[in-house]
Amino acid sequence: MGFLQLEDKSVLIFGVANRKSVAFAIGEALAREGAKCVYVVQSDDIKAATARLLGDAEVHACDVRDDGRIARLRQEMLDAGHRFAGMVHSIAFADYSDGIKPFHETGRRQFLEAVDVSCYSLIALSNAMKDLLSPDGSVVTISISTTRMASESYGYMAPIKAALDSSLAFLAKSFSRFSRIRFNAVAPGLLKTSASAGIPGYVDAYLYAEEAIPRKKAVQTNEAADVAAFLLSPRSAGINAQTIVVDAGMSINYFDRDLVRRALRPE
Repeated sequence: MGFLQLEDKSVLIFGVANRKSVAFAIGEALAREGAKCVYVVQSDDIKAATARLLGDAEVHACDVRDDGRIARLRQEMLDAGHRFAGMVHSIAFADYSDGIKPFHETGRRQFLEAVDVSCYSLIALSNAMKDLLSPDGSVVTISISTTRMASESYGYMAPIKAALDSSLAFLAKSFSRFSRIRFNAVAPGLLKTSASAGIPGYVDAYLYAEEAIPRKKAVQTNEAADVAAFLLSPRSAGINAQTIVVDAGMSINYFDRDLVRRALRPE
């Protein structure tokens, strides 16, 4: 048996959209450890588009904004006789179609829709799947490396990720009444994903991150995925209600002397 002890265990993964998705990288990491992955994507169109990407894996479609669709997905899992050692929530959405605005101009509809998809869905899915998770299972969501930095390119999503992080504690507490299921988050620094590419100004922030990170190389998606695989494994049994930052040391290096020099004395 491998170190992570994931052989022949099943994990339910939400959020694959394409090869660059964090959820896809997590599935690859789990498969290398011998786990079986069952995938849930947003729509039937995405299901068709990812058919070749996910190979012979079992794939379902579910729009997490629809309680009826979540209930139907639960029934599909029951009918298939599934029992999961873990669940991955890698779902987020923000409507930046009007561009990035000052935070105080955030629209009600955009903010509440982002909360629904990016945060509340973790609560709804955890509740729906609670009887399908092993009593000592693990639920992992994807957050961000810091919600306390007012990154203008990320807009209103940081406060929503802060709500997601806080939800971990409350889910861990409420689930502890009937199980030992753990809730944790992987919080990567800036990643090169298809979703992030659509955020105005993100590319510049990504390039800056590469300068601020001590190794001068941005966090790779597979690095975040490997941490998620660890959190899904029995080897992380002592970790609960935590957000694990994966930023390659960026948070310690904002005052790097070369960055400061270039900011104060640009060439």
